[in-house]
Amino acid sequence: MSDEETSGADVSGADALARARTAVADAVAALDAAHARTEVLAEYEPARRVFGVKRSARLRPMGRVWRLGVLALDEEGGLWAHGNVVRAEKPAIRSITANSVAVHRAYRAAAVKGGIAEGETVVFDAVPVALDGRLLEPAEPGEPVDPAGPAAPTAGAQPAASADSPVVVQDGEVFVRWRAGDPSALAPFEPYLRERVDLLAHPTASDD
Repeated sequence: MSDEETSGADVSGADALARARTAVADAVAALDAAHARTEVLAEYEPARRVFGVKRSARLRPMGRVWRLGVLALDEEGGLWAHGNVVRAEKPAIRSITANSVAVHRAYRAAAVKGGIAEGETVVFDAVPVALDGRLLEPAEPGEPVDPAGPAAPTAGAQPAASADSPVVVQDGEVFVRWRAGDPSALAPFEPYLRERVDLLAHPTASDD
């Protein structure tokens, strides 16, 4: 690609990102007006010792988000790759189960430990997505993530790199990668967001 073509693609990409930011602002307004259901955005804090006293792992609430497919949107218009989702639940004595099930139950208990009400849906291990020029930079693969490993803290997390982000810019347009690792699983950003907002703002009876 020539320098002129590259420059043109950057300009069109920047315009598309501006439209995407407008779409996000419109989504916040629509969801707020509809009193759409929100969920807790939390940071995972692993077990540690404080002044020699063991402090259990917990999910510390950071705010509330609307979950929109592979994305989450906070009430200030921040966009997130939503990470993991659990329902807050007090620990209970159960028979020995598979490790993956035990980990999931531990996260549920960590939510209650963090002061989140039982039954609340909690989004954690989320990564902010910046709709800015960083998405126009060449993609570089990120570090491999072990899904069975401990959750990474959310607070202070850096915006997702273009290779890892569920939002990508191609040919001057913004897309949502709705299936991780599949380069062909792309949907235009604005229609994707509108559809997800509509589903959340106007749930059917079966969704209640």
